[in-house]
Amino acid sequence: MFEEFYSFSKPPFGRDLKVSELFLTGSHKEMVARMQYAAERRQFALCTGEVGAGKSTIARLLSSKLNATKYVVLYIADSDLTPRNFYYEVLHQLGHTPRFFRGYAKRQLNRVLLDLYENQHKTPVIIIDEGHLLGREMLEEIRFLTNFRMDSFSPMSLILLGQPELRRILSTQIYEAIVQRLNLRFDLPGMSLEDTRGYIEHHLRVAGATSALFTDAAIEVIYDYTQGIPRKINNLCLACLMAAFVERKRFVDDHMVRVVIDQEFAV
Repeated sequence: MFEEFYSFSKPPFGRDLKVSELFLTGSHKEMVARMQYAAERRQFALCTGEVGAGKSTIARLLSSKLNATKYVVLYIADSDLTPRNFYYEVLHQLGHTPRFFRGYAKRQLNRVLLDLYENQHKTPVIIIDEGHLLGREMLEEIRFLTNFRMDSFSPMSLILLGQPELRRILSTQIYEAIVQRLNLRFDLPGMSLEDTRGYIEHHLRVAGATSALFTDAAIEVIYDYTQGIPRKINNLCLACLMAAFVERKRFVDDHMVRVVIDQEFAV
């Protein structure tokens, strides 16, 4: 297939890169630094970004950076997350059988979190992804999650990830109590043109390419279409390489990119 044609050692633009192989822009580094700061100081953080911008990837990077002897990272991504499901999922990830009733499960989790921090000397770091899909009940529950010992102490860090819509949701008056508890906020932007160029070249090198496969003009068209969103870049670049392979072209030019956009990505 096209991997052999372009002398790739593995498929390019995949999402299964090792943490050490990730391409990090200044914004990515800042986001992971803020998330790490929140984790180390047991704070409540909000991180937003467009779909495909790399939020979940940064969460994976954060997990690799935190010392496993000092931190327990719990990742939850559920489009229909309810308080009961939340308590059940966290307790399961921590190796506990949840109590049946929600109130009992909540008190059980509080005891488990306090035991982790005070007796096992580990800080729980709970990452909730897809936060823009959370209902009002779950968002209100998050406010109570951050309230230990009359709001004077927290044994854990809570990091909420979501699309920009989440900021608009939380800006309404009914969520003022939640917003006041936020310690850190960060919005992850799309990459710049230069970062997009570096991202594409990096992914090609990781896949084993030894020469440039996209012209400068092609990269500019890719950037204009994707606005520097990594997932969009991955999908478009892969489609371009497959189209170029069919025509036995050794590189992708701007014309090829436009044809692929028109034929495969037009809505």
